[in-house]
Amino acid sequence: MAEKMGPSVGALSHLRVIEIGSSAATSYCARMFADFGADVQKVEPPAGDPLRRSAPFTLGGQSAWFAFLNFNKSSIIIDSAGPDAGTQLTALIENCDVLVDGRDVDSAGCPSIDIAAIRWRRPALIYLEASWFGDQGPYAGFAATDSTVRALAGLIKLVGPVEGAPLHAPDFQTGILAGLWGFIAAASSAVARMHGRAGQSWSLSIFESSLALSEHLIFEASARGDVIRRIGINRFWPSFPVGIYETKSGWLGVTAVTPAQWRAFCDMLGLFHLRDDPALALSADRRQHIESIERQFMPILKMRTAKEWFSEGLKRKIPIVPVPEISDLLLDAEKKARGAIVPILLGEEAGLTAGSMQRLTLTPPRGGGKVPSLGEQQEYPNMQYQTGTASASDCTGADRQPLQGIRVIDFTMGWAGPLCTRTLADLGADVIKVEAIQYPDWWRGVDRRPAYVDGRMYEKTMSFCIMNRNKRGITLDLRRPRGLALAKRLLAEADIVVDNYSVDVLTKLGLGYDVLKTLNPRLVMMSMSAFGTNSVHRDCRAYGSTLEQGSGLPSVIGSADGSPAMSHTAFGDPVGGLNGCAAVLIALIHVYNTGHGQFIDLAQIECMMPFAAPWITVHSIGGMPPTRYGSRHPQFVPHGCFRCAGEDNWIMIAATDADMWQRLALLIGRPEWATNVSLKSAEARRAIEDVIETRISDWTLVRDAEEAMSELQAAKIAAGVARLPIDLLKDRHLSSRTFFQEIDRAFVGLHLQPSMPIREGAKPFAIRTAAPTLGQHNGEVLSELLGLSYAEIAKLAREGIIGTEMLSEGELAKQRRCRHTEKPTDSPN
Repeated sequence: MAEKMGPSVGALSHLRVIEIGSSAATSYCARMFADFGADVQKVEPPAGDPLRRSAPFTLGGQSAWFAFLNFNKSSIIIDSAGPDAGTQLTALIENCDVLVDGRDVDSAGCPSIDIAAIRWRRPALIYLEASWFGDQGPYAGFAATDSTVRALAGLIKLVGPVEGAPLHAPDFQTGILAGLWGFIAAASSAVARMHGRAGQSWSLSIFESSLALSEHLIFEASARGDVIRRIGINRFWPSFPVGIYETKSGWLGVTAVTPAQWRAFCDMLGLFHLRDDPALALSADRRQHIESIERQFMPILKMRTAKEWFSEGLKRKIPIVPVPEISDLLLDAEKKARGAIVPILLGEEAGLTAGSMQRLTLTPPRGGGKVPSLGEQQEYPNMQYQTGTASASDCTGADRQPLQGIRVIDFTMGWAGPLCTRTLADLGADVIKVEAIQYPDWWRGVDRRPAYVDGRMYEKTMSFCIMNRNKRGITLDLRRPRGLALAKRLLAEADIVVDNYSVDVLTKLGLGYDVLKTLNPRLVMMSMSAFGTNSVHRDCRAYGSTLEQGSGLPSVIGSADGSPAMSHTAFGDPVGGLNGCAAVLIALIHVYNTGHGQFIDLAQIECMMPFAAPWITVHSIGGMPPTRYGSRHPQFVPHGCFRCAGEDNWIMIAATDADMWQRLALLIGRPEWATNVSLKSAEARRAIEDVIETRISDWTLVRDAEEAMSELQAAKIAAGVARLPIDLLKDRHLSSRTFFQEIDRAFVGLHLQPSMPIREGAKPFAIRTAAPTLGQHNGEVLSELLGLSYAEIAKLAREGIIGTEMLSEGELAKQRRCRHTEKPTDSPN
C-alpha cells in the first residue's frame, strides 16, 4: 500500500518537543513524537531521570522500562541548584513547539519556571501536564503507583481466582494508556495550530486515562443489573469461553462469543451435544455452566498442539490464537519486518523492544534507535523543524475544539474502531458513522429474532451509546451500486476514513485505498485489522481478548507455576482504538504540511506489545525468561492486594522507597522495622516479604477498605481500594470532577457518559450529542452534504438502501431474494 515519494521524512520532523519532570505517561507521549521525527529534548537532573533506575534491568544494569520510553530522544542536564537553571530551562521551552510536563508525578529536580508567563509570551506553545489524579478532587494529593491507580480504576478486582487475592500485572500499563491520551491531546493541538489557533494547555489525569478500559463494564453492569464478580483466572464476565487453555504443546487463547462461534468451536472439538444444546447458544447461558463445559473441552484441547488448533480455527473462523512466550515474539520475523519489534542500543548493549504501532505507510516511524546516555544529544539528518513564533495577535482564541472542521467517515463497529472515531468526535471532528439496516454495528446486538428487532432493543444497548456519542449516523447498503456511489461521494470530501472490518472487506466493495486516493489524494485511510493487511494471519478473526492473548503479555503475568494470565476481558479493544486515533492525527498533520494523504495499516495485536516491552528487552539481551512475580513487584517491596473487612474487599498497597516503607512500618505497628537500617533496601525486605505481607494483612483485615486507604494516604503511602467497575459511578473523586456527564437519548432516556481524561480547564469537554439512532441523520447528511432531494432520499428508503430500522432475519432473507432478481440501475447523482 505504501507510495513512493523519495526518502521518507518524519511526519513530525518540523516539531521540537521539550520533556520535563519524570513520569512514564509523559515519557511515552514524548517518545511517540520522537518516533515520527520530532526533535525531543529530555531535561534531566545530574542524577538522571528516576525512571533510569526502574526495574527490570538488563545484564548491564540498564533499565529496560526507561529504554522503551526514551529511545531516539536527546538528554539535557540542568542542575536546579545552578544559578541560571530557571533561565536556561525557560529559554529551551520558549524555543519549542510542545512542552510535556511530568513534574506533578515526580519533579525529578526540575528548576522552577513560570509556565503562565512563558505561554503568554509564546501563545503558539502546546502545553501538556500530567498528574495521577488531576489538580482538584479528593484524590488530588494521593501517593500513587501504576497498580494502586489500576485498583481504583476497576482494573484489578475482577482478575484472578475466585477465592484469594485478585491478580494484577507488572507496572507497565497506566503510563502507556495515559501517554497515548497525552499524545492525542498534543497532536490534536498541532492540527489546530495549522488552522491558526493558539497552542492549547492540557491537563491529563492518569487515573481517568485508565477508565478507557473500564467504561464498557461500568455501563453494561449498570444497564443489565448483573452482579459482576471475579470468576477465575482467565475467565471474565460477561462472556464464556474467553480465556487461555493448555494444549499438547503451548497455550491457546480462545474467544467464542457469538452463537456461530460457539457452534464452530464445539464442532471442531467433536462436542456435538454441546453444539446442539439450545440452552448454551448464548454466552450468558454458557457462563452459568463454566465448570461443566470446561471439564469436557479442556482434555480434548490437550490432544493437539496450539498451532494445530489455530490452523483448524482459521478454517472455521473461530477467534483462537497461540499464546506466545517472549522468546516466541523475538523469533517472529513478521513482527520485526513490520517494525513492531525494533533494535535499540542501551549504552554498550544491543537489544530489542516494542516499536511504534502507528504503521503509517508513506511516512513510517523510525525503526528503532538509541537510548540517550545522560546529557547525550542525538542528531537526525531529516529534521527540519521550524518552531512557531506567533504572537498572541496572530492566533485565534481557544473557543473552538481542536478538530473542528475535520470530517471523518466511520466504517467501524464494536469497541476499538468506534473508540478511535469517538475520540476524534469528542475533539470536534464531524464524524459520520455509516451502518446498514441489513448489518448495523454489532454492538447494537446480534439478536435478529423478531421480538428483539420489533422492540427496537438494538437502540438500547449502553455499549453502543457510550462508544458513538458526538457522531452523526447514516445507513447505506454498500453492496448495492447506489449505496456505494453515495459512499464514494462522501469520501471524496472527507479528511479521514476508518474501518475495523476484516482485511479486504472495503477493497472487495470497491472502497480500497487505491480507489479512494484517486478520488481524494488528501484522504487519510486507516485499516484497523487484527494482525495487519499483509500478515500471514490476516484472515484470523479476533476480539480484544484475542489481541491480548497473542501479544505476549499473558506470559509475564501470574505465578511462576501457573498458566499465562489475561488481565481484562477485552484489553486490546480500547488500546487499539487509542493507537488508531494517534495514528490518524499524525497522518493528518502530514497532510497539512504536504497535501499528501496516506494509508495506515494498524495491526491491533501489535498495539498490545508495548505492555510487555521491558521483558522483550531483558530477554533479547540476557536470554533468560522473564520472572513472573504474581502480585508482587520487581522493584517495590511490599507490593500487593490485601484483604479488608467485609466480603471480597481489597486494597492495593505499595512501598516505593525507603521513606514510604518506614511510614508504612510505623502505621501497621512495627516500629522496629522502621528503624532497622538493614531493611531500607527493597532487596533486603524481599527476604522477609512473606512476614511483611502477613503483618499488613493483619492490619487491613480489621479495617474497611475506604478507611484503610484514608489512613494510608494520610501517611503518604501509595494505596488504592480495589473497586469494581460499577463502583466508579459513585466514586467521590470522579463526581467532584464531573467526569460522568448526563445526556438524554431516544429509547434510553437520561444516562451517564464518561468524559475524556484530557481537558483544557477545570471542566471536561462537554458531550454535545447522544449516539445516533440507526440512520438518524440520513436526511441531514444526504441533503446537506450530497445535495439529494427529498424525493431521491425517499426512493432510497423504499429500496432499502437506507433506512432507520434494523431488518430481522426473515426480512433480510426476503431482501436478498428480491435483490437477486433486481436489474441494475443508475446510481443517484
